[in-house]
Amino acid sequence: MNLIKVAEQAFTTPKEQEFPRFKSGDTVTVAYRIKEGNKERIQQYRGVVIKIAGHGDQKRFTVRKMSDNVGVERIFPVNSPFINSIILNKSGKVRRAKLYYLRKLTGKKARIKEKRI
Repeated sequence: MNLIKVAEQAFTTPKEQEFPRFKSGDTVTVAYRIKEGNKERIQQYRGVVIKIAGHGDQKRFTVRKMSDNVGVERIFPVNSPFINSIILNKSGKVRRAKLYYLRKLTGKKARIKEKRI
């Protein structure tokens, strides 16, 4: 009987993680597991979501942050097993789905207004 349960667990797909609903313009913190040799650590990556692409299992989102006055973008698959958690920090008020124009802006011009609830 115990062997049957082990076999069932091996073939069932793992339950998908529940993340907060976010859209482009929102500021999120992604806790991402990184393997370095035989060690594992969790790195916090905080930035603005500039794009959400794909659908279903292939959904991914791009987060942009400024690191020492250099823009850094990173693409995260939504159903990646390496994503530990996603925290929604701020909801942005934008009128576009893809915020590529932020790449050209610097300083105060690159700010996104916060949505008031």
